[in-house]
Amino acid sequence: MELGTSDVAAAKVYYRQVFGWRAETEPRAEAGGYTLFSVGDARVAAATPLYAPGQPTAWTVTFATGDAEALAAAVTEAGGSVLVAPRDVLDLGRFAVLADPAGAAFAVWQAAGFAGAELLNDPGALGWVELATGDAESAVAFYSRVFGWTVRAHGTYTQWGIGGADFGGMSTVEARDREDVRPHWLPYFAVASVDATAARAAESGGMLLLAPTDVPDGPRIAMIRDPQGAVFGIHQVGTEG
Repeated sequence: MELGTSDVAAAKVYYRQVFGWRAETEPRAEAGGYTLFSVGDARVAAATPLYAPGQPTAWTVTFATGDAEALAAAVTEAGGSVLVAPRDVLDLGRFAVLADPAGAAFAVWQAAGFAGAELLNDPGALGWVELATGDAESAVAFYSRVFGWTVRAHGTYTQWGIGGADFGGMSTVEARDREDVRPHWLPYFAVASVDATAARAAESGGMLLLAPTDVPDGPRIAMIRDPQGAVFGIHQVGTEG
């Protein structure tokens, strides 16, 4: 998970208050202020200054790949687009920023010195990712072709998996309460208490877009916008899938 933000210093403070993350900024000048967030000694996310004028402050969901060039080519062949061509990040790895045919952006990471998230599904770590799109049928065709994900219906909700192990889902943009919502990927971080974390998020300067609520036949969740405008979700730990 990578946060592109207009204010990395403020993000360090905010996410420490919300999740207890420890921040460590890469000291090399060529890293451009790249910052890693950790829970204890486990790295769970990163933050970076905005890459280009007009880039929105947002969380970018990043998927692992063994070959960033091949994955970018597969995205293009399947009707998606390349927003940032594959490139190296120091000695840490190689990444690309891509988009599906509906315009939902995501990144891929080809690991070298940094493998990626070192903790998942624990409090303060990524627990779920969700695609919001207006064309579910095309999304299923695209992501199944590009990544080989399994697709499973959980009631009226579609879930993504790898070999049947679900890690995310899909909703429709119409299900969001804001008219300005475009297709996108949303991260959900696991927390010990949705209500307590949502309260801290609001008290620390964020905005609750969705107050703590129980999803029918699903987890307790909330949706938050941080002070710079990046949106993320939280869910009760242990309710993944």
